[in-house]
Amino acid sequence: MLTDAHTVIYSSDAPGLRVFLRNAFGLDSVDAGGGWLILALAPTGLDAQTAQEGGRHQVYLACDDIISTVTDLESRGVQFTEAISDVGWGLLTAMRIPGNDSLALYEPRQLSPLS
Repeated sequence: MLTDAHTVIYSSDAPGLRVFLRNAFGLDSVDAGGGWLILALAPTGLDAQTAQEGGRHQVYLACDDIISTVTDLESRGVQFTEAISDVGWGLLTAMRIPGNDSLALYEPRQLSPLS
């Protein structure tokens, strides 16, 4: 049976991204060897969407209260690249991550299969 989902975020600054994720979110981690951190995440949901041409897999971090989460992350030095917007299915923003990329953060409106 499945035990978890292993999510990979590719970055031109992978070491910096590992440190950023560990420090910004206070995630526990294990060293898989050579400083390669595997970070612990909360239980995860998996969604399947209809693909558009050139479709790709995406990662969205979810939170219960986007305003307080953004405020907390900003106090830890995280910079946001987009204002919080209502996208219908939730409130969405994005944060800058090492490697000159961004990572989505949202407060979902849908029920969680984990509750």
